[in-house]
Amino acid sequence: MTPAVLLMGPTGSGKSALALALAERFPVEIVSVDSAQVYRGMDIGTAKPDAPTRQRIPHHLIDILDPTEAYSAARFRADAIAAIARVRARGAIPLLVGGTMLYFKALREGLSLLPPADLTVRARLDARAAVEGWPALHAELARVDPITASRLERTDAQRIQRALEVHAISGRPLSELQGARDTSDALGPTLPVALIPEDRAVLHRVIEERFDAMLEDGLVDEVRTLRARYALSPEMPSMRCVGYRQAWSFLEGLVSEDEFRAKAIAATRQLAKRQFTWLRATPATAFSPAAADLVESVTALLAREGLRPRSTQPDPRRPFASA
Repeated sequence: MTPAVLLMGPTGSGKSALALALAERFPVEIVSVDSAQVYRGMDIGTAKPDAPTRQRIPHHLIDILDPTEAYSAARFRADAIAAIARVRARGAIPLLVGGTMLYFKALREGLSLLPPADLTVRARLDARAAVEGWPALHAELARVDPITASRLERTDAQRIQRALEVHAISGRPLSELQGARDTSDALGPTLPVALIPEDRAVLHRVIEERFDAMLEDGLVDEVRTLRARYALSPEMPSMRCVGYRQAWSFLEGLVSEDEFRAKAIAATRQLAKRQFTWLRATPATAFSPAAADLVESVTALLAREGLRPRSTQPDPRRPFASA
């Protein structure tokens, strides 16, 4: 079975450019691993590949939802495994590219066997917290699930509520269930590759320049158009994405233009920091994106793993149907 190549890295590390270079050398189809690129109309702030690129190289899991909808790691895993199977059936190489590390983790390790949310239980816990306070519910959690309670602040309402909800529904502590994972869907073999920038200062400059380019390309107008077209709120997952959340505050008059820019760049740097943390715990063959021979080195790795390059150069005019 053809390995699925997992191309991971922090935002701004050059994943997309490397993926496109590999697509010129190998018969790949790209599967996006990006929790923001799933949304229609969110193009500039997500650095979504443009239409000519997507006509030339097959892309999947892009523009599959309206921004009013939610998307989960569980749904991504199911969608990605289905897309990978279709790519393999066509004799192509699945190339998964993105920076949503939770999605990569769900794909590789499966999903925790946790019960789904129960609105009735949550409402009951919210009502209790309004009277007793979240520290009191944290004390209750310490009695039924001391391991989880020890990891949480006494005021961490969201996580305390979820841990108590899981215990109320299943009768088992969250810390016990988190270790059990559903890996029933066959992912097949994978080849994980990570782009790890060696100089954080350089990455920070790239992030700043990249965001300024997004502003120049019309990010604020994009968010303004989305607000006019859809019944959005700042609590929706789409509008909590980095860049969009800060643009929303700017359009609401809550921050100045300079504050909007500074907050968005700072949030992007924090995102990159979290991605680095995930990558440190993720087994993968690492490359420096600054290496002059990056494309050749990754090409050689894929060839060593038995992935065969194209026999002829692709026709850039070749249309395809994206899924």
